Amino acid sequence: MRTSIATVCLSGSLTEKLDAAARAGFDGVEIFENDLLTSALSPEEVRDRCADLGLSVDLYQPVRDTEALPEEEFGHALRRVRHKFALSRRLGADTVLLCSSTAPSAVDDDDLAAAQLSRIADAAADFGVRVAYEALAWGRHVNTYDHAWDIVRSAGHPALGLCLDSFHILARDSDPKGIEDVPGEKIFFLQLADAPLPAMDVLQWSRHHRCFPGQGGFDVPRFLRHVLRAGYDGPLSLEVFNDVLRQADAVPAAVDARRSLLVLQEAVSVGELPAAVVPTGVAFAEVVTPDAAPVARTLRALGFARTARHHRKPVDLWEQGAARVLVNTEGAERRSGARLAAIGLESPDPTGAARRAEALLAPVLPRRRDPADVALDAVSAPDGTELFFCATGRAGLADWRDDFQDVPRGADASTAGEAADPEGTGASIDHLALTQPWHQFDEAVLFHRTVLGLHARQSVDVADPYGLLRSRAVSAPDGRVRIALTVGAAPVDDTVHAQHIAVATDDVIAAARRYLARGGRLLTIPGNYYDDLAARFDLADDVLALYRELGILYDRDAHGDFLHCYTETVGGLFFELLQRDGYEGYGAPNAPVRLAAQHAARPVG
Repeated sequence: MRTSIATVCLSGSLTEKLDAAARAGFDGVEIFENDLLTSALSPEEVRDRCADLGLSVDLYQPVRDTEALPEEEFGHALRRVRHKFALSRRLGADTVLLCSSTAPSAVDDDDLAAAQLSRIADAAADFGVRVAYEALAWGRHVNTYDHAWDIVRSAGHPALGLCLDSFHILARDSDPKGIEDVPGEKIFFLQLADAPLPAMDVLQWSRHHRCFPGQGGFDVPRFLRHVLRAGYDGPLSLEVFNDVLRQADAVPAAVDARRSLLVLQEAVSVGELPAAVVPTGVAFAEVVTPDAAPVARTLRALGFARTARHHRKPVDLWEQGAARVLVNTEGAERRSGARLAAIGLESPDPTGAARRAEALLAPVLPRRRDPADVALDAVSAPDGTELFFCATGRAGLADWRDDFQDVPRGADASTAGEAADPEGTGASIDHLALTQPWHQFDEAVLFHRTVLGLHARQSVDVADPYGLLRSRAVSAPDGRVRIALTVGAAPVDDTVHAQHIAVATDDVIAAARRYLARGGRLLTIPGNYYDDLAARFDLADDVLALYRELGILYDRDAHGDFLHCYTETVGGLFFELLQRDGYEGYGAPNAPVRLAAQHAARPVG
């Protein structure tokens, strides 16, 4: 189906918004009145600019407070809407959105509303345009789609139809099944938006918290199926208001918007995408740092061994059990600290995974950077993290490890091969935590859910001593791939709100002791935490004393126990040691304690 986006969804000037919509591949746009009023372009220039970009102008919006008014007020409203109809024609739009009235003077009289809308439609027909009447969820008297349809049907004018907006319908918990009773030709326009499900005033909810389909809690696919069954054949258009999009870069926001529509069409079986290929494990995590020594010290203390080096790049492979970490110093001279730059994902079909990612507008990374390198399919996530689709050790498929050469034992101290901790054979990467740019959090969740086929858990708010963090985990159904996405409400302090790699072990107590014996430093946890732990859980005194001694944190859910501890932060990266005994979460109740401890431990200056 054709796709469209309202200019109000994007930030910047009208020209920047149109360029971003075109670059993302949209077919058309809705021109929001304020965007036109603040533009230096005339309506004719906007029309021509859209034509040059290959965009149709599908709607001009909004016209407000025009129906069910006292006659004198209606006369002024009718004069105003005639100007809007003329303007719409200059823009090249054949449909104008008219919202149900919120005016204090509007009266609760459906017959009057129908008669006045019919007179407005007469005026619209004079200009060759149509009126799409939309029930605002906070409309004074008309606030549901079925009520709006009753009025439109009563008016009986060919130039008057409905605009259906998923937010206004689903926010009032209206059953969209009744949409199927509306003739498809009377649905003049469709606007789509999702939203989280908070308890707040519906107007504030609409203006500040709408998001693209798939990023909130509404069942937008079900809503769309009812609209399509009614016979609607116009564009799928997005109308989203939120505080983040008003400040975010318009180009990636437009790409995220179109990705949401591609996935929505897949969900209702009107568009074809390559099937999702769910990753089956983590092949490696790659750390980029200008100085490998601090990261190497931490890895060595954790029981990792440096086993191989890239055949032409300054990249070392560190291994312990099934956990693999690459340490890369190439091109990191201008960066400070360490960062988690890439993730290797085990994939049943690397080529198929890349094909779906590309179809969903993910930037594809060069498949071969050097003739001697193994060709790997890879894409970039919204935050810039590189995702490689791997087939480690599978016959007939490219193995990324072929780019690495074993490090011989007995070489000089900086290159000598090492033996991994013999007691760490059960180690694996349990999860990876990625700090997201504040304006890309919802985009990141949608990307990982739709491109990689991961399941998204509920969003969790975590109290930091200097603000509020928002975290949402995405994972494979079997839990073999887990990624925690986090964003802070305040400016990010890289020494605290850092990325981290969580290493699972069979015995976290033994692993922590070995780490400390090798010179590693664990995060110091306040004693008050353990006093509270004794109140929350019935733990033996000697167990609590051991946890207190080592800095072990503990939690329990309906599925089992969770023990974990944290290393000191190296630049912008730290490691978590954990033992997961059936537990399904990530230790969220302990996150405020960890954050406070990291703030206290950060270096002065």
